[in-house]
Amino acid sequence: MRRASAAIAFLGALPAWAARKAPAGQVLGVSLGGDGNTLAVPLQIVVLLTLLALLPAAVMSITPFLRIVVVLHFLRQALGTQSTPSNQVLVGLALFLTVIVMQPVAADMYHQGWEPMEAGKLSPQQALEEGAKPMRTFLARFAREKDIRLFIEIAHAPAPRNRADLDLKILIPAYILSELKTGFQIGAVLFLPFLVIDLVVASVTLSVGMVQLPPIMISAPFKILLFVLVDGWNLVVGSLMRSFY
Repeated sequence: MRRASAAIAFLGALPAWAARKAPAGQVLGVSLGGDGNTLAVPLQIVVLLTLLALLPAAVMSITPFLRIVVVLHFLRQALGTQSTPSNQVLVGLALFLTVIVMQPVAADMYHQGWEPMEAGKLSPQQALEEGAKPMRTFLARFAREKDIRLFIEIAHAPAPRNRADLDLKILIPAYILSELKTGFQIGAVLFLPFLVIDLVVASVTLSVGMVQLPPIMISAPFKILLFVLVDGWNLVVGSLMRSFY
């Protein structure tokens, strides 16, 4: 909780940092408060609310949440259970699993960026640069080279010497594309055993002339039974978590 509060405070402090770097009295053409060092309180509130509104999109896009929630939704579709588990349950599970994976990264960002800035060892701009390094390392670890090259070409950016030199504007979309592909690959593998059950049940019902009852209604109990017998939730969640280590 302390690190989460520090992260929010870190985002909230951005306007003040920008104000200190800007010419006296203005930041990007916006007038500052009476002392000339901080933004006016209403503008600070607007900036903070804007950052908080963008925070859910950042959590969903640049963390393992993306892969986890895609795989869990594919799993629910493969089981054919419609809305069970509900979206709230799947999102909640994905969120807590994301916290487990991202905790070391958040701790490194806190120790490398926030703590030295609090101690006066780094300026706010230096703290941002140092705090972004663990996130950059995490994104570069899972972003595919093909996707990185694509966004380097789109942005017309110079080729980096190594992954550590990649800008976040290249890494973030490359990471999102890579995670979407990985999530769809895992989802396709999850579909296969349940698809076999559907094919077998459909063949049997057609061969005996049971055309009044949809095959999906007959195969659903068998798919759920198979999933329970093999302890499917443990296998899926365990495999997902191990894929990030």
